Amino acid sequence: MAATIAPPSVSSGWVALAHRLGPRFAERAAAHDADDSFVAENYAELKQARVFSAHVPVELGGGGASHEEICAFLRALARYCGSTALAFSMHTHQVATAVWRWRHDGAPVEPLLRRVAAEELVLVSSGGSDWLAGSGTAVRVEGGYRVSARKIFSSGCPSGDLLITSAVYDDPKDGPTVLHFPLPLREQGVKILDTWHTMGMRATGSHDVQIDQVFVPDTAIGVRRAQGKWHHLFHLTVLLALPIIYAVYVGVAEAARDLAVREAAKKRNDPDVIALVGEMDTELATARLALGAMIEHAAHDKPEPQTTNDNLIGRTLAGRAALRTVEKAMEVVGGASFYRKLGLERLLRDIQGARYHPLQEKRQLRYTGRLALGLDIDE
Repeated sequence: MAATIAPPSVSSGWVALAHRLGPRFAERAAAHDADDSFVAENYAELKQARVFSAHVPVELGGGGASHEEICAFLRALARYCGSTALAFSMHTHQVATAVWRWRHDGAPVEPLLRRVAAEELVLVSSGGSDWLAGSGTAVRVEGGYRVSARKIFSSGCPSGDLLITSAVYDDPKDGPTVLHFPLPLREQGVKILDTWHTMGMRATGSHDVQIDQVFVPDTAIGVRRAQGKWHHLFHLTVLLALPIIYAVYVGVAEAARDLAVREAAKKRNDPDVIALVGEMDTELATARLALGAMIEHAAHDKPEPQTTNDNLIGRTLAGRAALRTVEKAMEVVGGASFYRKLGLERLLRDIQGARYHPLQEKRQLRYTGRLALGLDIDE
């Protein structure tokens, strides 16, 4: 399977849009990083450009961008502001999942997609705090459930409309069951907590969301699944979401590489610098190849255990290589990279986020090993 390693092409309309919006986002990035403030102005500009509905099919009122185009857009946008790109990726992978389920599963998600298109609705994911086990409690009441939970890593929630989340119901017949549903972020009993004060990606607004005894009707429940077990929805998430998210980190690595090469021009004849630049570009090529393979899987493969394995491996390879690219960029630049004014240390802090998206590396290794040895993937 071929995978391009070239930088994003400005020939794509969506990528060209990222390069038009990006310079303004870059101008604001340092200030947002300094005071932990959410990129609200950037989100407003993305809305004005109808980017939140970019991946919704044309026939449902959206922009009709392909999964590959969305990945390229995010990769380009991350060169200017990693926080904006990462927060937007969390909305986008929820849209991508709904689009796939609409096209292939016949899932009743058309009303949601039409709302995204008509209102530029902003979706917020709580997947980073849930994964297979889910979190929070759902208590059965007449017509639905009362849900209480605290959801972490809710990127984009300051400008969000719907939290796409879940809670665990202790079903008398089936045992612990995870219920998936959307929840309006302005619903009474839903509160955004000011918790996102972090090393990097400081402007994503990934605060905790507190849910206190909020009623969720039966009609809102989109998926019911056994707690802690791999489910079609999660194979689909790995297939579609990981390339979207790691496109952001490859874009951050590309920004660091370009900055380092520009700074290295002052000492371009130094043999050590020449070797370091070669190492840096080799790491970046690895990240691009891994990302390209993940995007190819999303375009052509089905959500199933082997495809999940392929993209989890790709996530590990892309993340490792992106991290090493930025570390090499620091070495290339030398002591000047330590100063905040240059911007490279912010990229070094932002790239650390690549370590933490599920499945994290050790869990990926266990999954890959179990699959290879013919063991049940549900540990």
